[in-house]
Amino acid sequence: MKRLIDLFLCTLFMLVIGWWLFLIVALLIKLDSKGPVFFKQEREGINDSRFNCYKFRSMRVNDEADRKMATKDDPRITKVGRVLRKTSIDELPQILNVIYGNMAIVGPRPHIVVQNREYAEQIDGYRNRHLVKPGITGLAQAKGYRGGTQLPNSIYFRYKLDMYYVKNWSVVMDLRIIAMTIKSVLTDTENAY
Repeated sequence: MKRLIDLFLCTLFMLVIGWWLFLIVALLIKLDSKGPVFFKQEREGINDSRFNCYKFRSMRVNDEADRKMATKDDPRITKVGRVLRKTSIDELPQILNVIYGNMAIVGPRPHIVVQNREYAEQIDGYRNRHLVKPGITGLAQAKGYRGGTQLPNSIYFRYKLDMYYVKNWSVVMDLRIIAMTIKSVLTDTENAY
């Protein structure tokens, strides 16, 4: 059921909005800086499998992209990239990951491999997040835990929300999380950088 809903919503989005929005964003990225339109990064998914997670490129091409998360006022972020990140439009190519089958619309957010290993060493049971497919959005993001993790307990709270989701998933919960995420993206951009 979850997979059918994911495919339906992603296909609907691409047919109605995605096809023209992706073209406009691609053009803006190309006009703003040199490099590819899409950025792909290895992430860990269900059962610790590895996959390439797609995003619109929001930074200048750099050697730290796979090791260092973006920070506030990060000089690597382009002008267009700032807007893409604030609005979370940079995440939309993950719809392709959902169509390919290595992500879902809702699930625990996939972290870069280096961070994932670090968090697994700090938090017992952290890898249990990988019992389900990672999502474009998740309960933690819908509750406002977006962007960097400056507070020491921030990743732990994200983990607890992810595990609540893993244990209590339902179609209704997914729909609520999608609605909460839309509201969060529109009203809470402080942590999106």
